[in-house]
Amino acid sequence: MVKAVTLRRVGGSVSATLPKDMADRLHMGPGDSVLAIETDRGVLLTPYDPATERALEEAARAAKRYRNVLRQLAK
Repeated sequence: MVKAVTLRRVGGSVSATLPKDMADRLHMGPGDSVLAIETDRGVLLTPYDPATERALEEAARAAKRYRNVLRQLAK
């Protein structure tokens, strides 16, 4: 499902509000945490899961450590 949302200023941050029907289908509500992941296609919001966060941190460390090898493989 695709829905347009409006960004609003909240203090020093910017927030987006999910439509109620979308939040209900995703079993999300006020106070729930989500991860915002920048991708080449935009921003992906996914429910917060500590295991996912640890995996993303580990992937970032591995990409940094092996950046030269990864550049060669990308050629």
